[in-house]
Amino acid sequence: MTGAPIPQPLCRFQAASKWYGPVIGLNDLTWDLPPGITGLVGHNGAGKSTLIKLLTGQLRPSLGRVLVRGHRAWTAAARRHIGYCPDVDAFYEEMSGRAFVRMLARLHGFSSKTARERTDDVLDQVDMAERADRPLGSYSKGMRQRIKLAQALVHNPDLIVLDEPLNGVDPVGRVELIRLFRSLADRGKSLLISSHILDEMDTLADQILFICRGRMLASGSLDEIRALLDDHPLKVRIAAPRARQLAAELLRLESVRSAALESEGQLLLEVQRPKEFFGPLAAAVAEQACDVQRLQVIDASTEAIFDYLMETAKRPR
Repeated sequence: MTGAPIPQPLCRFQAASKWYGPVIGLNDLTWDLPPGITGLVGHNGAGKSTLIKLLTGQLRPSLGRVLVRGHRAWTAAARRHIGYCPDVDAFYEEMSGRAFVRMLARLHGFSSKTARERTDDVLDQVDMAERADRPLGSYSKGMRQRIKLAQALVHNPDLIVLDEPLNGVDPVGRVELIRLFRSLADRGKSLLISSHILDEMDTLADQILFICRGRMLASGSLDEIRALLDDHPLKVRIAAPRARQLAAELLRLESVRSAALESEGQLLLEVQRPKEFFGPLAAAVAEQACDVQRLQVIDASTEAIFDYLMETAKRPR
């Protein structure tokens, strides 16, 4: 008796490479897009744009395959599942936001009546229903981003690809867009978000894909990636009344590289192999009867992990 078939991932890269003459844009990437929100992180020239263009069918791989719902990414069958919000604006500035989204709905093959209905629905989703009849040329950066997102949603795709969607958006607009991305993920959409604003990935992304020089450095949740980086020193801040005595005890641990007393009641530790640290820490605190008021890991963020991965990638092999 055969088991149930294993479902195909929404998006799959199979040993995919892309070359621009002698320049490698993406190098032998094998990766499945997970559900939820995935952050695509890398410096300029790392290969983020090439990955996005391969996924959205704007480029074909030089080697390997890029599949969306089992279809080659450049085919019409694959594109039906993808909504794309590009980093650059390409509007008819005199056209209204509503007319622009409706035009894109018509290009997806919807009837005039259905296009109007779907346009009204997505404009409501992105909170632009009351402002959609103004000319696009009068829109703020945040409003333009919302209209681009509306056209990406108008055909109800499974996957939404957003290239630098927070670039140039004011702080209030950024918070609103992040809230919108999360609501889309909660409704079952998968989102791939390319961004250089790394600190926002800490709270926004469920998973992170780090790339450098066209290669994948790491992928997974921040906790999963952090757990693999045993060589990456972790900084831990502890607030306790007897911090000096606790420091003397903790410096006996092989996993503690250094300890600095920031103030009389605050200790900063640099720790290697975190898995080997927190158990002995708990034992030391109990043995010293130390009243720990606060324990804070201060460098497990997206940016800290990315910086460490970048340093590792630059080392000679």
